[in-house]
Amino acid sequence: MNGYRRAAARTAAAALFFLVSSILTLPFPASQTPASSEKPALAHLKAYVEAFNSSVQGTMRAFFASHLADSAIKEIPVEQRLTRFRGAKSQLSSLEIQRVVSDEASQASVLAKAGNGTLVLIRATVEKTAPQKLLSLSIELVEDPDNIVVPDPKASEKDFVAAVREFLDTQTKADEFSGVVLVAKEDRIIFHEAYGLADREKQVPNRKDTKFNLGSINKNFTRVAIHQLVRQGKIGLDDKIGKFLPDYPNAQAGEKVSVRQLLNMTSGIGDFFGERFDATPKEKIRTLLDYLPLFADLPLEFEPGTSNKYSNGGYIVLGLIIEKVTGVDYYTYVRENIFKPCGMTDTDSYARDADIANMARGYAREVEGSSGPRVLNFATLPGRGSSAGGGYSTAGDMLKYTLALRDKKIYLPDSANGLGIAGGAPGINSVLEWDPRSGYTVIVLTNFDPPTAGQTARRIVGWLPQ
Repeated sequence: MNGYRRAAARTAAAALFFLVSSILTLPFPASQTPASSEKPALAHLKAYVEAFNSSVQGTMRAFFASHLADSAIKEIPVEQRLTRFRGAKSQLSSLEIQRVVSDEASQASVLAKAGNGTLVLIRATVEKTAPQKLLSLSIELVEDPDNIVVPDPKASEKDFVAAVREFLDTQTKADEFSGVVLVAKEDRIIFHEAYGLADREKQVPNRKDTKFNLGSINKNFTRVAIHQLVRQGKIGLDDKIGKFLPDYPNAQAGEKVSVRQLLNMTSGIGDFFGERFDATPKEKIRTLLDYLPLFADLPLEFEPGTSNKYSNGGYIVLGLIIEKVTGVDYYTYVRENIFKPCGMTDTDSYARDADIANMARGYAREVEGSSGPRVLNFATLPGRGSSAGGGYSTAGDMLKYTLALRDKKIYLPDSANGLGIAGGAPGINSVLEWDPRSGYTVIVLTNFDPPTAGQTARRIVGWLPQ
């Protein structure tokens, strides 16, 4: 597996767990009343793991009713929570606590090993006053268990900004960060700065409005587009691929795989990264149809709906369905129906050889995972991004996207509960975290390798004033 595919696979996993954190498992319940000898947050968290692993039917429903704060139950109904739990259970299988990372009165976190072999960080928060029931619980992928960020909320926005600025100055001087960071409280921007170089050869600095490659964040736009067409009655979530693409190369997938399964990555369709992608001149990959021969005729990796696996290929198929239904190419559809209504004037999928002003070039470590020199990532980029990723945007435009979701200018199921999305590959790493409960949005766009943006975002989120 080459460097592009390794990084893409790693970032795909990270993006998926951001999705789990913000959509599937926030908040979730504890399984029993905290023991008097334990601080409430950690006791709830341990009990949650016990409940997660339980095979007794009805266990979670009972826990929701008795161990969640009233405000949390009001925010997300029990039936909706049960649906999300089933999704998380299907993906992770089980949880085994490895060690306690933090244990405070109102919040705690543990490192756990999931049944699928991945390491995850589980964070719990509880009410600050009695009865201190559970408010939220999130799960995120851990890439480096020795480098977990423990939340350290700052006392004020002034202290927060000072901490973020000092951290980013230090990381930039050490050549560990290059990009833009934006933090907002609702509509009010409280931090927005650019660091490092957009073009190292020409010594062009990044600016606050520099365009960065989003990686897999583009999948979120594809999700919005599909749900727009569902609400217009043009697509049904249980419609099969073959209804829209009768000549799809895998007849079994065409008959069995639904739009819903493509969205949820339970289709069994695999990735377009592989030997075919490696062997294809990248400049020839410029339309969604150009991606199709890279994966579409391959056998399904599992029976649709029986498992869950990250699928770039599935999101190419969704893009092709959008094109078939609307009669316009994917790029035009999202530009006219998502970006323009949101006021995102600096967001699009650009050809890699296009002369676009104020765009960051990506720089990857010459040897992946090393501290060696960084090289331009141009040779790894397809000729144009797709409905699975690779478009460009600015931090300001991504804030507009979040606010449009908040104000219901565009629709995405569960977006009222927040958003956590990420994407990346060599020289590409972007993260957006939005918590409607606190009102904070954190956006980190970089032209360095993963996990630059993810680690930066987690530290910043941990410093947010409460």
